[in-house]
Amino acid sequence: MKHMQGKAQSRTWRRPVPWIVLALLAVAAAAIVIMLEQAKIAPRQLGPYLERRTSGHNPIIANAGSWMGRHLVALDRGDGMPSAMPALRLGAQDVAAGRDATGRIVLVASIDELRAAMAQAVPGDVITLLPGRYRIAGPLEARRPGRENAPITVRASRPGSVTLEQEAVEGFRVGAAWWRFENLLLHGVCSVDSSCEHAIHIAGAAHHVALVNNTMVDFNAHIKINGEGGQFPDHGLIESNTLTNTRARVTANPVTPIDLVAASHWTIRRNLISDFVKVEGDGVSYGAFAKGGGESNVFEQNLVWCERRLTVLPGQRVGLSFGGGATGKPYCRDRACVVEQQGSTMRSNLIRNCSDVGIYLNNAAQSSILHNSVVDTAGIDVRFAGSSAEVEGNLVDGVIRRRNDGVVREHDNLNAASTYAYLAYHPIRSLYQASGFGW
Repeated sequence: MKHMQGKAQSRTWRRPVPWIVLALLAVAAAAIVIMLEQAKIAPRQLGPYLERRTSGHNPIIANAGSWMGRHLVALDRGDGMPSAMPALRLGAQDVAAGRDATGRIVLVASIDELRAAMAQAVPGDVITLLPGRYRIAGPLEARRPGRENAPITVRASRPGSVTLEQEAVEGFRVGAAWWRFENLLLHGVCSVDSSCEHAIHIAGAAHHVALVNNTMVDFNAHIKINGEGGQFPDHGLIESNTLTNTRARVTANPVTPIDLVAASHWTIRRNLISDFVKVEGDGVSYGAFAKGGGESNVFEQNLVWCERRLTVLPGQRVGLSFGGGATGKPYCRDRACVVEQQGSTMRSNLIRNCSDVGIYLNNAAQSSILHNSVVDTAGIDVRFAGSSAEVEGNLVDGVIRRRNDGVVREHDNLNAASTYAYLAYHPIRSLYQASGFGW
């Protein structure tokens, strides 16, 4: 009897004591929370990573990785956001940009006439396309400079009255200073996406170029800006344009509606940039970036809507960036890219619905990130020792993260702990939902 009682006591002693199990679980949960909080990795970033790492393994591992990846993204992003939003006074508007012409008005009614007018243009010319639909089969060159008080303008008199259908790598190629393009609709119609690269390409000596109130649809890099022949197209303006795509871009080429390399002192203001999905190559795309060793560029009051109508697609979409994916040294302003950007500013932008971070700084020195709203993204990422940023007064539905020795000075930001997203808790996003602002 005593022997049997001893066995019973021994069995009781071997059973896990509930409070010990709970304590161990609590310690494990706390460790996971601390790890996630320190890493500041959003579920929308961790999910695709797990899918990639488990892909190609045995079916059990691959299926588990795929399931976990999908569920992590769903925790972070929810069921998706509606694409409708109130009418905004940014992007291309129905009211024509530009003032009454003071120079010679040149009316054109065909692409050949437009090409000739641009080739013969003198300062102050206002080259005006008559209403209609035009087909661009090769680049239209702007090679004769205007002047500060007499720029050369290419325009439609009324927004929506002129459509330029482009079946060429580039639509307009601007290599001279003081040109202005306004009220145009440019539409890429190439059968192969890699054949419709840029609606407007600004290079070399083309300083003080202005693009105002245009709509550009279905291009890889709608606006391309870069140095050429040792000259750089500085002091430009991109204001109140709508840049978008109607479908994902089937190309391995860069997909970035505003692709600015090695130029300085550009103002990029009040544009609507959306739906820049890249499905080949590395799958990474940006709404806009400035890189290549330029300085003093400004992104302000833009709406960058990474996924407005093109949703639930593979790849990584980043909103705005100083530094992008870095620049090859031959294309840098200093031929070295000691830093990708110097003294540039992002302020008062709304960046939303991105599968990756909303703002990315890559070797971007003395950056100012001020009063931006970053919603349904992985937050703000400041990366590499060349990056330093004043991050002030931002609303961030996510984290503000520094890594690889990036330097961040934070002031008066409102952002969420990284672990919140793993619990499907989005306190900053709820502020926008409560306001009814397009959600």
